[in-house]
Amino acid sequence: MIRSIDWLAVLPALLAAVPALAQGSTSPGNEVEAAARAAQPGADPHSYARPAEIRVKHVALKLDVDFERKVLSGRATLTLTRDAKTPLLYLDSRGLDIKAITLADGKPVAFALGPESESIGQALVVDLGPEGQVVNIDYATRPDAAALQWLSPAQTADGKQPFLFTQSEPILARTWIPLQDSPGVRFTYEAEIHVPPGLLALMSAENPQAVDPKGLYRFKMDQAIPAYLMALAVGDLAFRSTGLRTGVYAEPSKVDKAAWEFANTEAMIKSAEQLYGGYQWGRYDLLVLPPSFPYGGMENPRLTFVTPTVIAGDRSLTSLVAHELAHSWSGNLVTNATWNDFWLNEGFTVYFERRIMEAVSGRPYAEMLASLGLTDLRQQLQELGPGSRDSHLYGNYAGRNPDHAVNAIAYEKGYFFLRTLEAAVGRPDFDRFLRNYFETFAFRSMSTKAFSAFLDLRLPQAKRAVNVDAWISGPDLPEGADLPKSDAFTRVETQVARFAKGARAAKLPWNTWNTQERLHFLESLPAKLPARRLKDLDETYHLSTSGNSEILVDWLQIALRNQYQAAYPAVESFLEMVGRRKYLRPLYAEMVKTPEGKAMAERIYTKARPSYHSVATGTIDALLGWKDGKAAS
Repeated sequence: MIRSIDWLAVLPALLAAVPALAQGSTSPGNEVEAAARAAQPGADPHSYARPAEIRVKHVALKLDVDFERKVLSGRATLTLTRDAKTPLLYLDSRGLDIKAITLADGKPVAFALGPESESIGQALVVDLGPEGQVVNIDYATRPDAAALQWLSPAQTADGKQPFLFTQSEPILARTWIPLQDSPGVRFTYEAEIHVPPGLLALMSAENPQAVDPKGLYRFKMDQAIPAYLMALAVGDLAFRSTGLRTGVYAEPSKVDKAAWEFANTEAMIKSAEQLYGGYQWGRYDLLVLPPSFPYGGMENPRLTFVTPTVIAGDRSLTSLVAHELAHSWSGNLVTNATWNDFWLNEGFTVYFERRIMEAVSGRPYAEMLASLGLTDLRQQLQELGPGSRDSHLYGNYAGRNPDHAVNAIAYEKGYFFLRTLEAAVGRPDFDRFLRNYFETFAFRSMSTKAFSAFLDLRLPQAKRAVNVDAWISGPDLPEGADLPKSDAFTRVETQVARFAKGARAAKLPWNTWNTQERLHFLESLPAKLPARRLKDLDETYHLSTSGNSEILVDWLQIALRNQYQAAYPAVESFLEMVGRRKYLRPLYAEMVKTPEGKAMAERIYTKARPSYHSVATGTIDALLGWKDGKAAS
């Protein structure tokens, strides 16, 4: 799926900019520096890699974890395949301190870093010579490496040991490993990680289940993965088994509660396998991270990272686990070729997630999830505005951080596209198509164009029934979308109308509703409500102290919108404790709508920002108008 750069187009500009090359300079250093200065993204607009020429096929890491300096240091050994005569290897990096680069025999080689791009970092260009197949890169990360979050003991649940975790998606792997950081490049890896005694290290690989007294851990991943699935976590962790292939890691005080919450994971795997084929990654374990983790979950193979905010005590939010599990097929097995094709990862995964939840919990439950997803999609489309290019499924994120693609377009519009295809051709035919899709393209990359061609080939009746181009290359929600129908939500809306007309909160059937029904009730309330009505709801159902984060965040948005000050302490407490971006953004966005709220947001963020991951601070900095981590003067 990856093509090399069109050298006939690029070479004249390169020669004009660097006369020494035009004269046939024999200085390797000068040539490498010139190449680095001229490096541009190739077929993947978010990577400098040129895998059609030289491709990384295996990575071996030897790293020391230094909590005092907040640095990873050591060596990355890259084993390569070479398909062109060029001696130059192009890698992605950002903020790495490169100490030395040598070949397998220890011979030093010339290398250079290109100019810094705000959106994609720097090209690292290495002169391999005519035959180099293995290259050793000695390097160190920096304390502010965007993928790494270093937590003090006070920022963990148990408060005894520090904690480190990585977040490599979409293009942050290059901030802790020099490699080809493109989803179109897959490689196997091994690692030797040295950590302080008493801590457990885990990776997206074969993992230990107990602490090594010496703090030395070895890992192996024999199945090829893209760079964004590279993951490392180090902390005071314990393990509990939840099935033959499943288990949970968490801090000791949380591990039993987490194991109970996720006890149905093995059943989810079996349901998924019945739909679309065998699980191909060996084990499926979960790691519950500290609350500063910026996402709900991250589908690192063999070790999904999850936020503690899904531990509600009643298993009501475990559809998130179904989502991350589904990525074991859509994303990890068949991967979007570039981040412009992100919907191929997330739209497929939301579809698969809801099919798993339907198998586990029934069709009405899955329809409630789909209805909530439709609400999210419509809100996203409203924010983007009618006809927005960013509402196309096939993205256009060149020159921008692909983190902008992480929104309801990729997830929910992608889901409704696949749901509409299913409705058009019938579930049996669509299931056969998807199973064949995963089998045909396993451990390969998939572009939107290639998917459309495969749909033409294997499910031609779908294109006769559905305007595929309107979904992929058109804005908004196309006509003819198959939309969910939830009788349960219809009944909830009747109760919303009763409450709006003056019914007391105690008269609502709130205690008989599940989480999804409660969320629909809150999201369907009138935008403006007087304080006495909000107080009635709050005091009757203890919303400001809800242990269910989804309900709490919906409620706090309502409170902020209506200046219900009794809930403000809960807003502050939640934002200082939780770093999940899905929750941070709407709460801060609601606050900044008024001068008083903006002042409140600034005050809270000043205290909370040091505990947030860079993924979250990038979003909230932009929302508040902060620059370089500071409020605008």
